[in-house]
Amino acid sequence: MLATVLLQPENLDKILADLPIEADWIGLRWVKVIDRTRSARDGVPQTNGNSINSGVMVEVIVNGQIGYGSTNLLTPAGIAAAAQAAHQQASATAKYHLHTWSITQRPKTTGNYKSAQANSLDSLSVAAIDELLIKICRSLKVSDQIVQTRAMVNTKEIETFYVSSNGSSIYQQVQLLVSDYGATAQAGSITQTRSNGGMSSHCYQGGWDYLDNSSLWARVQQIGSQAVELLTAQECPNTTTTLVLDPDQMLLQIHESIGHPLEIDRILGDERNYAGGSFVKPSDFGNLTYGSPLMNVTFDPTVSDEFASYGFDDSGTVAKREYLIQNGQLLRGLGGADSQARSGLPGVSCSRACDWNRPPIDRMANINLEPGESSFVEIISQVESGVYMESNRSWSIDDQRHKFQFGCEYAQRIENGKLTETLRNPNYRDITPKFWGNLVAVGNAETWKTYGSPYCGKGEPNQLIWVGHGSPVAAFANVEVFGGN
Repeated sequence: MLATVLLQPENLDKILADLPIEADWIGLRWVKVIDRTRSARDGVPQTNGNSINSGVMVEVIVNGQIGYGSTNLLTPAGIAAAAQAAHQQASATAKYHLHTWSITQRPKTTGNYKSAQANSLDSLSVAAIDELLIKICRSLKVSDQIVQTRAMVNTKEIETFYVSSNGSSIYQQVQLLVSDYGATAQAGSITQTRSNGGMSSHCYQGGWDYLDNSSLWARVQQIGSQAVELLTAQECPNTTTTLVLDPDQMLLQIHESIGHPLEIDRILGDERNYAGGSFVKPSDFGNLTYGSPLMNVTFDPTVSDEFASYGFDDSGTVAKREYLIQNGQLLRGLGGADSQARSGLPGVSCSRACDWNRPPIDRMANINLEPGESSFVEIISQVESGVYMESNRSWSIDDQRHKFQFGCEYAQRIENGKLTETLRNPNYRDITPKFWGNLVAVGNAETWKTYGSPYCGKGEPNQLIWVGHGSPVAAFANVEVFGGN
């Protein structure tokens, strides 16, 4: 079967050379994904899912226009049919084109990338994974007031091989691990849920060592205890105050109010009818003050264990760390080679596709708030009155990524420089430039943590892709916080 031999560069190159079409440029991107999901609820296994999926995307440039065709029929004839469909698409768009593409957007690139790992995703058996999830559920039940426990783990092994008619040859092998667990507690009419990260997840590149380690069981116990603690906690007050956010909530804050607004295809209007646009304008790059001078945000797909690291994007561009925002000033957007050529704006290596049957579009990868100089204790000690929040449970943001509202699972009051009583049902709302302009403290490297999401949706047809976000603890002045579900 060709599906097994496509891993050898000489075979895919030969198929490329034999394609029965004439084009200015042709690229083949073969993708294979092995996906496994295990879950347990109340100590009982619930899910044991496995899937293997593979196929080829053919991309062509014909008379300055791009066309795509894909197939999971992994034979020379199947790939040739996909190439012909791509050629027909490119030819048909010529009279409607908005931009003329050049092969300069697809330079020759060669290289390899592989996730760093201490142990393989094959190192634990199905029985051992189930045993781990069952033990997590049982350890979460720290009280009879815990009425439900859950634990889940998902792994993906993704291989891609990319070749082009101008000599590109790129092989990448990525191992992704997503874990989530939580407990729901109830007392009378009050119900509270606490989880390890909220609606964000612990997502990493690597092996099982990132989940099954010495800190796991202390964290599991803490999550169960905090679910019970929230039952008797005071409701979060309605006030305007200093807000301190844990990195597991900063994940979503970065994602929604920095990542999506800076996607160049959204700024150009491509996503307006589906995922929305952006308050950022093309003229803002190099001119807009996005936040306070403490705000330094990077696009960095080179962090070894962060969820969306890679060596090359899906258009063959070498992955590099770049500042999006430096000292509060907006410098560049999240646009791959095509959006950069079309807009004339500075971008990054972020043309990404979720699978073999999707073309690459502008997507986030790792978007990180860089560490500052303050310890967690120092940040809290500088707050006379405020609220500290962890773990997202709800979010809402307008289609221009301007006004937002987030809810968290767990909060504590800050009084006279100390964390005091626990608060339940905490929420906050603000406007993106005002919020980041009120960034008053950024935690140091010891407070910096990475999280991620496997479910960032965008594009038509829709693409769910994995993103990573690293952040320290951060404090914001004059934020409206309030209680309620």
